[in-house]
Amino acid sequence: MAKQKIVIKVQMSSERCRSKAMALVAATGGVDSVALAGDGKDQVVVVGEGVDSVKLTEALRKKIGGAQLVQVGEDKKEDKKKPADPVAEYNQWYYQHYPPPPHAVVYDHHAAGYGYHSPPGTCSIM
Repeated sequence: MAKQKIVIKVQMSSERCRSKAMALVAATGGVDSVALAGDGKDQVVVVGEGVDSVKLTEALRKKIGGAQLVQVGEDKKEDKKKPADPVAEYNQWYYQHYPPPPHAVVYDHHAAGYGYHSPPGTCSIM
């Protein structure tokens, strides 16, 4: 089943009514996203799968006030590829052609090279 886009015009006079309508719609099963649209933010745009638009409109009418179903149709969002990050592309190319150098090996240097040998297990301060 394809995602559908539902536009419902709701009489919302205050911010409280808008948040209440958004919460009601978001709690409905099958809803993927909810947004406000229109000049006066009086339209609720719902995108989802398997959402009953008539029941949703009736619930908004009952809880919020006047609600009118404006549009029901397929969600026509195109899956566009994001433009690739040029820095990430360069880094990927660079490390494919020029692998990082091996890690430097650090050797433990004892004072034995200077003629001093301390017996193991003794304190070297005294």
